[in-house]
Amino acid sequence: MAESAQYEELVRQFSAFGAVKREMSRLMPSDCPSGSAAVLTVLGRHGHMRMSRLAELLSVDVSVTSRHVTHLAERGWIERSPDPADKRSRILRLTPAGQTRLEELFRRTSELLAERLSDWSDEEVGDLTRLMARLRDSFGDPRTVPRQAPPSLEQTTRTPAST
Repeated sequence: MAESAQYEELVRQFSAFGAVKREMSRLMPSDCPSGSAAVLTVLGRHGHMRMSRLAELLSVDVSVTSRHVTHLAERGWIERSPDPADKRSRILRLTPAGQTRLEELFRRTSELLAERLSDWSDEEVGDLTRLMARLRDSFGDPRTVPRQAPPSLEQTTRTPAST
């Protein structure tokens, strides 16, 4: 186990990491704030799903998720369709325009990271990626599960009690 001083330094690094996140947020288009980008990213990674599952994966309240979903739907980047198994629920999915926007966001952030980490070795970038995933996993982040194929419609139309 690490010494107390190491954890204290880690806390300082987390505080300072806000500057990195702010710089990455600044390169986002004005019509796609970071919360909306997170919704696009989760849908792109996990496929179509209910709002409740999206909120769980984002680790935010359903009301917050709903605001982001409304913002994205108004721009035509996601669609909300009735859940055949429960008409009160909606299935969310990326539209082709949403997929294009997501690809643009990935391009922008990847270019920024490549620029800022240009003096890092491939091994160092890989180490950072693995350690960040391990840290998230230590905190029980549901997004650390390996990428899977998008669920079939049958998988997303279970009754609320089974989700």
